[in-house]
Amino acid sequence: MGDAAVNYDGYFRYKDYRRWPDDERWELVDGQAMAMGAPSATHQRMLAWLYRRFYGYFEAKPCEVFFAPFDVLLPDGDEDDDEVSTVVQPDLMVFCEPGVVGDKYARGAPSLVIEIISPSSSKWDQNDKFRRYERAGVREYWIVDPLAKWLCVYTLGENGAYGKGRLYETGDKDAVVRSVLFPGLELDAAEPLGWPAPA
Repeated sequence: MGDAAVNYDGYFRYKDYRRWPDDERWELVDGQAMAMGAPSATHQRMLAWLYRRFYGYFEAKPCEVFFAPFDVLLPDGDEDDDEVSTVVQPDLMVFCEPGVVGDKYARGAPSLVIEIISPSSSKWDQNDKFRRYERAGVREYWIVDPLAKWLCVYTLGENGAYGKGRLYETGDKDAVVRSVLFPGLELDAAEPLGWPAPA
């Protein structure tokens, strides 16, 4: 992200979140608020690259692919929407369960989430959101670092925890990134991770 993320003290819920300005990007994890900076050009190029490939894979399938900004509410139980204390905007998300996606937001865990990290969002994505996605039951979580040129795929185990992630780096020239959850969803590890910015 271009600007540093800013953390605000307090405990917030969706009823607070939806009153904040529409031109600001916010996320909540267990009531903790984070104001997200504007994405960088590198981030947006990577997101566009990934979305095109995911859209092509899911185009004739029942799952839907979305990209940020799109609110995802992750409730702890059956609390009302206004009381939900986790609202995230994953960079890319795949929903397969019926009834989860509404017109303005989704309520419930995506099947797969991708976060494209930056120095300012690294802890938020690799710690706070990592644990929350795990607890919510996101079955596959991809973390991409376009600057350090690596991608790591985490899969939810039967014990409800992410195992050791499968790391792909630009140097893995013959490696193919494969989704465990969606057979046939494959990416050339060298291409997205080594994708150069225009001169």
